[in-house]
Amino acid sequence: MNRPSRPVRVLAPVLAAGSLLTAAACANDDGASDTVSVSPAAERSPSPSATPALTRAGAKAALITTADLEGHWTQANDAASWRTTLLVDKVDVAAFLKAKTSAAECQRLLDSLYSDSLLGRASGGSALTGFTDPHSRLLYQVGDYGRDSLTKTLDWLGSLPKKCDQFTATGSDGSERTVQVVAAGLPAVVDAREGVTVTVRGTAGGQPTTLTLDVAALRVGASGAAVTNGGPVGARHKTTETAVREGARRLTDVLAGRTPTANPSLLD
Repeated sequence: MNRPSRPVRVLAPVLAAGSLLTAAACANDDGASDTVSVSPAAERSPSPSATPALTRAGAKAALITTADLEGHWTQANDAASWRTTLLVDKVDVAAFLKAKTSAAECQRLLDSLYSDSLLGRASGGSALTGFTDPHSRLLYQVGDYGRDSLTKTLDWLGSLPKKCDQFTATGSDGSERTVQVVAAGLPAVVDAREGVTVTVRGTAGGQPTTLTLDVAALRVGASGAAVTNGGPVGARHKTTETAVREGARRLTDVLAGRTPTANPSLLD
């Protein structure tokens, strides 16, 4: 028998080892073989988990400003305290919203109105701001809350028109509030967003009072933003839509490493 030359004998084990490594890479835990390929589009687009975390500085940069809103809005200095002290016209909104109901999902809604708790506890950077006009208040918050947590929050918000269609709550003074929740459409920005309009009817200072608020939230990766907008004369839904649209644009820019600018349509 003719024996192979030394180069051939050395090369054969190398080829065999390469074949074994290739087979192992193509086999899953069940022993089945999969064909793994990466498309050019997948190489260009980062996965959701690759979305950078939002820092404190980034959250502040992602906040909307008066230049992003249409109308005569003024930035407030005390927005962080609105849950405990908020007067709109002659209505003590903070006291009016302090009411209790037996349904946990609906109580969560009441507790989060004009509060920084709407999106839950931030796991990364976060920031909050507010805007006033003679008859309304707009609270805007943005932060890194985690993708799964934000998805659950959006699911909860989207379920409220059915779960909390209409319910009764009792104010701190013992008077009753009738609360209605209906779905509110939002502009088609980002993949995940939800909005509702909340109407609270009762008495404040012995006078019949109706408070109408838009509540909206959106998610970009693991970061999100929320808007609460309205007052005793109603909620201007166009303003809510603008806040959502511009907020999504600014947050997307920050997460992409760009510096956001004011609403282009208002720069003329």
